Amino acid sequence: MELQTIKQRFGIIGNSPMLNRALEVAVQVAATDLTVLISGESGVGKEVFPKIIHQMSSRKHSNYIAVNCGAIPEGTIDSELFGHEKGSFTGAHEARKGYFEVADGGTIFLDEVAELPLSTQVRLLRVLESGEFMKVGSSKVIKTDVRVVAATNVHIPDAIEKGSFRQDLFYRLNTVPIFIPPLRQRKEDIHLLFRKFAADFAEKYRMPPIRLSPDAIKMIENYYWPGNIRQLKNVTEQISIIEKTKEIDVATLKQYLPGNENPGLPVLYQKKEEQHISERELLYKVLFEMKKDMTELKKIVASLMEQGEHKPTAEQTKALLVKDYPDTILKEEPEYPEIKITHPGHDGEDAFHPTEVVEESLSLQEKENELIKKALEKHHGKRKSAAKELGISERTLYRKIKEYNIK
Repeated sequence: MELQTIKQRFGIIGNSPMLNRALEVAVQVAATDLTVLISGESGVGKEVFPKIIHQMSSRKHSNYIAVNCGAIPEGTIDSELFGHEKGSFTGAHEARKGYFEVADGGTIFLDEVAELPLSTQVRLLRVLESGEFMKVGSSKVIKTDVRVVAATNVHIPDAIEKGSFRQDLFYRLNTVPIFIPPLRQRKEDIHLLFRKFAADFAEKYRMPPIRLSPDAIKMIENYYWPGNIRQLKNVTEQISIIEKTKEIDVATLKQYLPGNENPGLPVLYQKKEEQHISERELLYKVLFEMKKDMTELKKIVASLMEQGEHKPTAEQTKALLVKDYPDTILKEEPEYPEIKITHPGHDGEDAFHPTEVVEESLSLQEKENELIKKALEKHHGKRKSAAKELGISERTLYRKIKEYNIK
């Protein structure tokens, strides 16, 4: 059967190569009994493909049951899928057949399969491997001949890594994978879908169909569509009902597209978890930076001493620092202690005598005290500005001032 015939039969609109490939795989696998895993974002139309597989298979005259695994409470999911015996749990007043028993000889579609509890996943794996299961509260093994098609909008390898999905079940379900592309990867189909929805709603509400201006067509084609086809259909219905003018321009369309300020980017995004740095970590960071700067300055001084140069002027020092630290902007002349250098063997009060280099103190309390004093002095005793400079709260600064008895 040609793809165009299948599209007309099942109401599929679009000519995207990715969509056509997904349809081709569905048709090819339909004649077998292989398990199929359909993946794709929410709203892309995954529920249509299991129907295609069932109707194109030899099981088309048997039952087709679609189960939304995410909509069934965890406590009753086993009973829904596999059935239960009378008295097996509170409220089980009579025996009940599960979906796998009812769908014997047919096809069962497990939507949102990644939402299944781990205990249910074990039962499902057994059905897939041996075609056997037991009702809740029973020890009798029941055989079933069911074709399983599953779908999910979850990236299952991530769920496996988190421990919420069994790896062996994934490999068993993923015998034949089918990927349904999101709407943003089917730009050539977006306007076709819009026109189809507009015509359907015009007929439903008995009104002329809406149409888009050329600029508005470009806008919907470049929009991210996080809700995919479902969102496009809802937007089309809203515009059809609310707008009196049937020629929809960009300004009107913008009102119905969330995040239209930058339509080429995702509307929904996952914000990275902020990293909260403690006061101690912040101070350690400052200390290490100070130590790094002091080490660099020592290297500069040692280099000048080896070259036998005389004491550098403030301008020379600044030029040297700018050379070694090109990203640093000196807003005012730094205060450096005078460094007197003479040739070896020179006698006089300016003679350089090698001395032992004493490592600066790295006491956390001393450095903390020193930094607080400098910040207060810089901001003329204004605690709010000093606290902002130090990266701590004003309340914490007040506590530190009392702790170190800073005047």
